[in-house]
Amino acid sequence: MGKDSQHYYGKHGTPQKYDPTFKGPIYNRGCTDVICCVLLFLAIVGYVAVGIIAWTHGDPRKVIYPTDSRGEFCGQKGTKNADKPFLFYFNIVKCASPLVLLEFQCPTPQICVKQCPDRFLTFLDARNSHNFDYYKQFCVPGFKNNKGLAEVLRDGECPAVITPSKPLARRCFPAIHANKGVLMVGNKTTYEDGHGTMKNITELVEGAKKANMVLEARHLAMKIFEDYTVSWYWIVIGLVIAMVLSLLFIILLRFLAGIMVWVMIVMVILVLGYGIFHCYMEYSRLSGEAGSDVSLVDLGFQTDLRVYLHLRQTWMAFMIILSILEVVIILLLIFLRKRILIAIALIKEASRAVGHVMCSMLYPLVTFFLLCLCIAYWASTAVFLSTSNEAVYKIFDDASCQLVGNTCKPETFPSANESRQCPGGRCQFAFYGGESTYHRALLGLQIFNAFMFFWLANFVLALGQVTLAGAFASYYWAMRKPDDMPAFPLFSAFGRALRYHTGSLAFGSLILAIVQIIRVILEYLDQRLKAAQNKFAKFLMVCLKCCFWCLEKFIKFLNRNAYIMIAIYGTNFCTSARNAFFLLMRNIIRVAVLDKVTDFLFLLGKLLIVGSVGILAFFFFTHRIRIVQDTAPPLNYYWVPILTVIVGSYLIAHGFFSVYGMCVDTLFLCFLEDLERNDGSAERPYFMSSTLKKLLNKTNRKVAES
Repeated sequence: MGKDSQHYYGKHGTPQKYDPTFKGPIYNRGCTDVICCVLLFLAIVGYVAVGIIAWTHGDPRKVIYPTDSRGEFCGQKGTKNADKPFLFYFNIVKCASPLVLLEFQCPTPQICVKQCPDRFLTFLDARNSHNFDYYKQFCVPGFKNNKGLAEVLRDGECPAVITPSKPLARRCFPAIHANKGVLMVGNKTTYEDGHGTMKNITELVEGAKKANMVLEARHLAMKIFEDYTVSWYWIVIGLVIAMVLSLLFIILLRFLAGIMVWVMIVMVILVLGYGIFHCYMEYSRLSGEAGSDVSLVDLGFQTDLRVYLHLRQTWMAFMIILSILEVVIILLLIFLRKRILIAIALIKEASRAVGHVMCSMLYPLVTFFLLCLCIAYWASTAVFLSTSNEAVYKIFDDASCQLVGNTCKPETFPSANESRQCPGGRCQFAFYGGESTYHRALLGLQIFNAFMFFWLANFVLALGQVTLAGAFASYYWAMRKPDDMPAFPLFSAFGRALRYHTGSLAFGSLILAIVQIIRVILEYLDQRLKAAQNKFAKFLMVCLKCCFWCLEKFIKFLNRNAYIMIAIYGTNFCTSARNAFFLLMRNIIRVAVLDKVTDFLFLLGKLLIVGSVGILAFFFFTHRIRIVQDTAPPLNYYWVPILTVIVGSYLIAHGFFSVYGMCVDTLFLCFLEDLERNDGSAERPYFMSSTLKKLLNKTNRKVAES
């Protein structure tokens, strides 16, 4: 080599040298990254311990059934609240905080009531009128009207105001539109107290508006749930159709890779063309129809998304988006037509490899099952942790008392020693949480729960990548295919990955999990800083989010290729990542063209399957076609099952194509290694197939006799 070549390889590592004993994935290998393996084991033990502690302290019934400030369930038989099925919040404004989602509790006194309020009253007005008997049912049990107004409100024995409310999920939420006593005057909210006096309650109504938004969101969620209950059968059928189409497409790809790729390209273009035509027909049909010319900006956000389909502007936007996609795809096909031939050769080679390792098509089910276990454990632990908080009561006293601020129990406080030491003291609700070390560590445990979920999920994905890479590498490095392949390449690769490289997989997934948990924390901080006016802080947050997003993408790419090198050579994670990175850098042009064009073709295949199933679901759920004698069930929102089928179809297609994608990536790295190791001579023959040798003008000058 010349000086330029030596300088180039000096910058990007040293090419692999010829090794006459190398015949594919190395079997005599040792354990790698043992420290990370031990660390993962200890982390899993700690994760199980956190789950046990959470299951001991948490009560998931708090998510479904309402509980009052004393932790007693409303409407539960055999309790004193058996005839009080609804939960009433003293100050609904405090329930509008996003932190409520982490604790499943509002930091305000809550009581069980027989019915939600049906009128607007303040404590001051009710106390001096005949409405006081009605108002008292929304005060704490055992309330005695023997204190002053300020003392009652200070002690949290009665709400300052009640508004007309409607029950949802057995909880009382303000019904703002039903409140006839509230008047909007300019930018201020006032109410008439019955004596002609207008009083300002802007803060109360603004908080009630937020609570009403929660009410509408839950109402929307209930309608969506109803749609799922009546359409789940047809959704499952749609997903089965997507699975059959994906499997059929891959089977055909094995035998007719070239034809199928071009058919796929043409079909995607036709599907997009039909979408453009359909949007144009809908746009023309709405011409002259009343209300169809209203702009999307003027309409604003509507919970019923069907409203947007009655606007011409909506269909115009759809048509423009599909037209841009159509033009971009056609231009890419024109300029990359020669490279597509090379990609087709790689897909054909991958088809042959998958054909010899057909059980690899079922491996995504193993990954899916393990991911479901991770998700189920994370979700259940998160719910139990979130419902571990308890109502904390503390001693309050206007006079000087040493016990002020100490925790207490309202049931035993009147007869306890504390009440005698503080005669004027009160045991009242303070906040939700706890005084123990466990309760103070809840936020940290939630972060640890999320971190372990990312780590284990990435480990499961890494295990699948190493297993598939080891199986397909066995195919490539077999001189006589499939005679020189092991009997069970997939199971052999799976066993090697678990036996020798658990530590390396844990190392790679740990790095990725750290970046992902940092991104989650940044998103949380971004939500907290939205109300801030500091533009520099917002700019810095956007920059950090962008940088960590790019870092996550790069680490995923590097890990994927490092796992392929681990499957082949059995080296540790850092060595494999370095060798893979330098190998790709030494062949950066091939990487940019061949690998990415292949990814693009796989994306087109996913779009074809998703588009076909999505169009079929659209026509069925909008009652435009029938399947035999059956028709779609009546729905609140027909886009609910359609979107579910589309997303599910994409995930199914992605699962099948991920096997092919891993196969192509593995064969591509093996192909680059083959070019650097061998020269086509009798002593160093190429392992690549005759199709690839012909495509690259490579030949084995003399094949060694076996």
